[in-house]
Amino acid sequence: MGNELSVVVWAKEGCHYCGEVKQYLQEKEINYKIVDVTNHDEFREILNTKYGIRHVPVVEIGHGEVYEAVTQVGLDHLEKVLDKFNKHKIFG
Repeated sequence: MGNELSVVVWAKEGCHYCGEVKQYLQEKEINYKIVDVTNHDEFREILNTKYGIRHVPVVEIGHGEVYEAVTQVGLDHLEKVLDKFNKHKIFG
């Protein structure tokens, strides 16, 4: 795994905000994985258990044992968390 940053986007089909997040990550050339919650209530239950929410997008960003979830809508929230990891030079 090395020093590569792990980014997971919880999203659903037709979600405008989810699309913005994915486009932003692509423009910044940040690799990410998708967890598609479309027609998967069990995935929403996981979000509810982990973060007390059922909405998407949720972006989990981390490295090793250290990670942070962006549960608020808006690219400014995502940028703040990415900046934290960038300051620690975790991007691969």
